[in-house]
Order: sequence, then structure tokens, then C-alpha cells
Amino acid sequence: MTENTSPGPGAALAGDASGEPMLRVEAVHHSYGTGAGAVHALRGASFTVRRGELVALKGRSGSGKTTLLHMIGGLDSPRTGRVVVDGTDLSTLGESELLELRRDRIGFVFQSFGLIPILTAAENVGVPLRLRRAEPRAREER
Repeated sequence: MTENTSPGPGAALAGDASGEPMLRVEAVHHSYGTGAGAVHALRGASFTVRRGELVALKGRSGSGKTTLLHMIGGLDSPRTGRVVVDGTDLSTLGESELLELRRDRIGFVFQSFGLIPILTAAENVGVPLRLRRAEPRAREER
């Protein structure tokens, strides 16, 4: 993992007067297993993403991309380091707060789509809005 601290295009958007990054990943380490058999998926990953910045995560198979995305989405916790999403340190959140964060603030598009086959594309996109009990008109506008 490399460090990216320079703001990209769109970083200085209106409404972001604080200059606070939307995402901060700080010295994140994560491994699977223990001892000699441990697999080190992340070793000190650090970077920031500002509002409006477009970021692509790429690397060879097994380089830790999915593990990093799981950390950012609160699906897993780093062994050391921290992940801060919009000013909130994910390590301070309980399971229900992480669920709320994933439902309301973070969107995932998985390689193998988890779409509900009987719903249209628009209805599938609207599922999280239904879970937060958004009005039908608000769902349609989104």
C-alpha cells in the first residue's frame, strides 16, 4: 500500500470547509491466523480521501484490497491502526452503529452481485432506503 496525501480533483467542494478528509486510513495492519502460519494481508496501510475525490484501489490477487475494503466498511476491524470515516473512528462504534453506518453512509458493489432477482435494478438500489423507512417519494428521487 502506498500513501496518498495530496487532494485530487474535486477535493475542495462547497460544503467541505473543514478540510477534514472523508476517509482516513492510518497505519492499518491485519493478518489472518497466528504464528508462523499467519498471512499478513495489510502492513501499515495509510492514506486519505477527500470529499469528491475519486480513488481506485488496485493490486495483484492477494494484495489486501478486499481486506482493506472490509476495514473501511466496518465489516472487519484492523489488528492495529485505525479507520476514520467522515470524522468517526470506526473502532469506537458498536455493532448496531456499524450496521447503521453501512446502511446509511457506505455503498458496496461486490464482484458477485447480491441482487434480489425478483426486484428491478431500481428496486434493488432502493432496498437500503426501505430499511431506513424512507418515504416512497424520497426513494424514487434518490
